[in-house]
Amino acid sequence: MEFSPNDENNNNYSLDKFESMLKTNNVLFFDSNEFENIIHHYLDNGKIALAKKAVKLGLQQHPTSVNLKLFQIEILSFENKLDQAEELLDALYELESLNEEVYIQKANILSKRDEHQKAIHVLQSALDFSTDVEIIPDIYSLIGMEYLFMDNFVDAKTSFIKCLEHDAQDYSALYNVVYCFDFLNQNIEAIDFLNMYLDSNPYCEVAWHQLGKQYFSIKDYNKALAAFDFAIISDDTFVGAYVEKGKVLEKLKLYNEAIEQYILSMQLDDPTSFALLRIGKCYEKLENKELAIKHYYKTVHEDPLLDKGWIAITNFYCKQGNYQKALYYINKALNIDSENVVYWKLYAQINKRLNFLEEAASGYKKTLQYGNYELDTWISCADVLIAIGEYRDAIFNLNQAQEFYPENAEITYRLAGLYFKVNDAEKGYFHLKNAFDLDQEYTFILDELFPKIANRKSIQNIIKTD
Repeated sequence: MEFSPNDENNNNYSLDKFESMLKTNNVLFFDSNEFENIIHHYLDNGKIALAKKAVKLGLQQHPTSVNLKLFQIEILSFENKLDQAEELLDALYELESLNEEVYIQKANILSKRDEHQKAIHVLQSALDFSTDVEIIPDIYSLIGMEYLFMDNFVDAKTSFIKCLEHDAQDYSALYNVVYCFDFLNQNIEAIDFLNMYLDSNPYCEVAWHQLGKQYFSIKDYNKALAAFDFAIISDDTFVGAYVEKGKVLEKLKLYNEAIEQYILSMQLDDPTSFALLRIGKCYEKLENKELAIKHYYKTVHEDPLLDKGWIAITNFYCKQGNYQKALYYINKALNIDSENVVYWKLYAQINKRLNFLEEAASGYKKTLQYGNYELDTWISCADVLIAIGEYRDAIFNLNQAQEFYPENAEITYRLAGLYFKVNDAEKGYFHLKNAFDLDQEYTFILDELFPKIANRKSIQNIIKTD
């Protein structure tokens, strides 16, 4: 039971009275409704200990109250005391076999035990006899959540749609319907559903917003723009609609108009790092470098943990050819988050540009260590190791790379050259033959990285023969 706005003063009085009682240890009387409101308030605010005290005192004063017993069961379930909760619930069922809340709590216990199909069966049983127009949509929503726990997005979607049929204003269910459509890659079906929903709810800003995102997904930017405009008409304080409209305008290369939308979103709410970053990107597209970098700085000031902000600054200076400054900022980023794989790759690339090869090699190794296994990372790492004469490390690196790219000519030519470098001719010829079999057009790798080896007569004879 939730507090009614009309009873707010009485509820506040009840809360003050209850908390005063706890401080003085004087036992005061509350009617059962007061206890229900007090408990609901504490549960909503995460004050479980106080909720438990209210339940205990409430049941002492009203031992037959079904709602207070249900709160007791809910708290026990929350604390994972499932056997105890179920025992109380079974006793309550004998008295209240047609109480939907009993079934909901039973389903909650089953769900916590990962018995989701049984939980669904219990909730469906509640639907069979329920006539409460307020609780029916909640039950459909709970069924939908149980299906989501089982990754059954088709049936989950159906349940959330039924929830909306009983309560069109349940925006949580609306979001969940769209989530299911998205997971099933059903953008067109989602668009059809949202348009049908909007026929009955034409001023629902949430639906217009979601419709715009669906059109954006299928790159129908003009329809997306119209949908976001309708979301703003429905609610001109809807920050998300302004942001999404800005993203669409960027796609349409209307950068000044996009900036206006991002600025509007920040006027309605506190500035966000995302909006500041997008404004910076727009100014960079407009070749206004001063305002671009200014907004990138604001982005990382607003949220130092946003990697896209640091990456934007670093890339900005790289494009200007100012690699020293780019290195300064990527180092700042690494000081904040030393396990960010994108930072390490940029760090390696910039050091390579500056001919700081030892640092570049270290950067590429960190990039691989943190899970970037792209082909160019393996090859760039190997090339830097070759350049500083770390041939054994380069061989180790490329042998690892072959586990991910077992038939790659670029890797195999490099291994051939490296084995010749370390005087292991047998493996050198073995890899050279494999490389030729894979792709003869990559023989230039030997010329570029191992020119002395490439000019050997034995190597030239193999190349000419093949």
